[in-house]
Amino acid sequence: MSRVLLVEDEEHLALGLRFNLENAGYEVRLVRTGREALQEVEREALDLVILDVMLPGDLDGTQVARAIRRAGNFVPIIMLTARDTMEDRIVGIDAGADDYVAKPFDLDELLARVRGHLRRQVWDRRRGEAPEALPDPAEAPPEGEGEVLAFGDNRVDFHTWKATTHAGQVVQLSGKEVAIMRLFAQEEGKVIPRGMFLEKVWNEPATLETRTVDNFILRLRKLFEPDPRNPRHILGVRGVGYRFVR
Repeated sequence: MSRVLLVEDEEHLALGLRFNLENAGYEVRLVRTGREALQEVEREALDLVILDVMLPGDLDGTQVARAIRRAGNFVPIIMLTARDTMEDRIVGIDAGADDYVAKPFDLDELLARVRGHLRRQVWDRRRGEAPEALPDPAEAPPEGEGEVLAFGDNRVDFHTWKATTHAGQVVQLSGKEVAIMRLFAQEEGKVIPRGMFLEKVWNEPATLETRTVDNFILRLRKLFEPDPRNPRHILGVRGVGYRFVR
């Protein structure tokens, strides 16, 4: 049973969402403040977080999302907000949110998004499961590459979402990191605009102005480049995007 953390302080909305999520077959933890949310995330493995932006106390939803990501936790986060301007979406995405739903929302659509995120994720507590139980983050493997991408002394396994770095360290990648590396493999040698990453990996408009892509690239370079400041494989193209070479 998938575990969902619901962080919502509006009483009627919180109870209604919990009822419908439990009715859909999920185990739901309901908390009402940002600090309670962080305690729950630290206490147990979760499959999804539904996080309201406007929370009481000294931690709002954006700060909670940032804290979760800084801790190295890549649990999917769906942010709920009464504000839906482009600026708000940029702030949410930059904070680490995977999805952004404006209130009032259609319940069936929210539940569909929950199902979609749960299908695409793999969790640390499930690493020992059979390979067929692991979801595929970006459809078919890149042509000619099977399930493993090898470049330099690095290897990325698209089936298990594990990577071996140039230093011999085995790390578990997040779904977004796997999708980025898969896009690199599919477009090897070509310049990939930032907008294409937003469309293919985040399902966001290519015109969205955000540093999220660059932040993920920095992390991938730290994993796969012996000298991240002078990369050999993940190359920047000034003013455009990135290019991947083996």
